[in-house]
Amino acid sequence: MNIKPQVLVIDDDAVVGRSFDRVLTKKGYEVSTALTGEEGLERMETNAYDVVFTDIQMPGMNGIEVAEHIKSKCPWTPVVVITGYGTEEHEAKASVLGVKGFVRKPLTPEIIESITLKAMEKQAEAPEAANEVVERAAEEVAVEPELNPSTLRKAGTVAKNIVLFLASPFIALGYVIALPALGFYMIAKLSWQALRTKTAAS
Repeated sequence: MNIKPQVLVIDDDAVVGRSFDRVLTKKGYEVSTALTGEEGLERMETNAYDVVFTDIQMPGMNGIEVAEHIKSKCPWTPVVVITGYGTEEHEAKASVLGVKGFVRKPLTPEIIESITLKAMEKQAEAPEAANEVVERAAEEVAVEPELNPSTLRKAGTVAKNIVLFLASPFIALGYVIALPALGFYMIAKLSWQALRTKTAAS
């Protein structure tokens, strides 16, 4: 069983991949490289990586597109963008996608090791955060073995609101039908009273 942290480096410059391999292999990582975004995504179909580094400018698919594909399928996988000329637009898009940061060329062994360690820390934090969310949700939807009076009152209120909502069109229709009839009744009653008063006076 392979327990080494898995790192994928996607860069059309083979020198960058070799630099990561040379630095990180000595530190106990296993490094895979790809020269295009498409090749990198193909590798991710058959392998699970702890960290992915991707160049931002490559033939075909660029680094932002690669990050978008990775985050849609493996949202907890840290992605770091390698760039020699980062722009605010690229950084804004990367931030929305959840990219863990930018690392700018030229890369030194210290930078490679440091950014990898930071990305690994983020990767370790993600499952813990997910577990907390799941546990919290489970507690909120847990069903009590015995329904208490408060729960029953809430259920009764909800049922009452549903019945009123469903009955409201029929209630409105009843008013529409009843109001004209009530009007005729009131007119007839007033006319009858007036006639009786007139008869009594004469």
